[in-house]
Amino acid sequence: MKSIVCEQPDLFIFKEMEEPELSQGSALVRIRRIGICGTDLHAYKGKQPFFTYPRILGHELAGIIEEIGDNDLGLRIGDQVSIIPYMHCGKCIACRNGKTNCCTDMQVFGVHIDGGMRERVSVPLSHLIQTNGLTLDQSALLEPFSIGMHAVRRSELRAGEVVLVIGAGPIGLGVMAFAKQRGATVIAMDLNEERLDFCRKWAKADYTVNAGQNPSEQIASITGGDYPTIVFDATGNQRSMTDAFRYVGHGGKLVYVGLVREDITFNDPEFHKREMTVMGSRNATLEDFDQVMAALKSGTIHVEPYITHRVPFGEMISHFDSWLLPEEKVIKAMVEL
Repeated sequence: MKSIVCEQPDLFIFKEMEEPELSQGSALVRIRRIGICGTDLHAYKGKQPFFTYPRILGHELAGIIEEIGDNDLGLRIGDQVSIIPYMHCGKCIACRNGKTNCCTDMQVFGVHIDGGMRERVSVPLSHLIQTNGLTLDQSALLEPFSIGMHAVRRSELRAGEVVLVIGAGPIGLGVMAFAKQRGATVIAMDLNEERLDFCRKWAKADYTVNAGQNPSEQIASITGGDYPTIVFDATGNQRSMTDAFRYVGHGGKLVYVGLVREDITFNDPEFHKREMTVMGSRNATLEDFDQVMAALKSGTIHVEPYITHRVPFGEMISHFDSWLLPEEKVIKAMVEL
């Protein structure tokens, strides 16, 4: 079985592996699509927290069930599936409270344990979602869109609120799209004007702000001096995440969707006088996946413009470095098997 292994930062290799075995409570899935995530890019460059090498990357996955035993979930050989890549323990305080996305012993496919950059994987039945009504591309994108959905749900956003989404990458775009679905006025902020144009066209952002051109003044002008009630930072950039405190309206919320290895600091008087709520948003839950699948089936989220680059599995290594270059204008790269 062919696989792609990240041996160390800046080094992928093709490797032959033994076929996975079918175990009780699992299914063998032939991988057909692998979405490339910021996590994959950061891991490749040695900048991903909670990461060790060598590692098989890949957690935005779609495939076809090839082997499966009797089950009560209605899953069968030939079903198209998406994979929930967050392997939780089911016993810790987070899991007991239904917050499987932040399990104390979390093992994420392609991060803490080997992921889906291989021809076949064994996956617990509890982490498979049957997606026969979707395309393979849509199935692979359930996971990144679910991260955006989770952030929006966690914020308890209400229709009519003004929100700022910092970072027009794949995750930030999902946050924008689902905030719009919930009736928010969305301000998109990024350094890249082409990305901001995509925010207007694809995510239907109401306003855009260039982060390099006095963003505080622009945001104050848009909001009449009130500033947004919710700010989502999806950059994974320390400076951006620190600066985000300045953009939250009094009584508002700051939601960190991205993460960095460094510390984030803030001015306590500013934090206190605004009675600001600061949240982390990690991964997603089954409820998020279900809501995203409904949005994809209804046609309110279109994946075609979102996928900007495609390569066959056998050519991925030769293209991967280029996906890090701004001039390549990558939003989402998709690997096909």
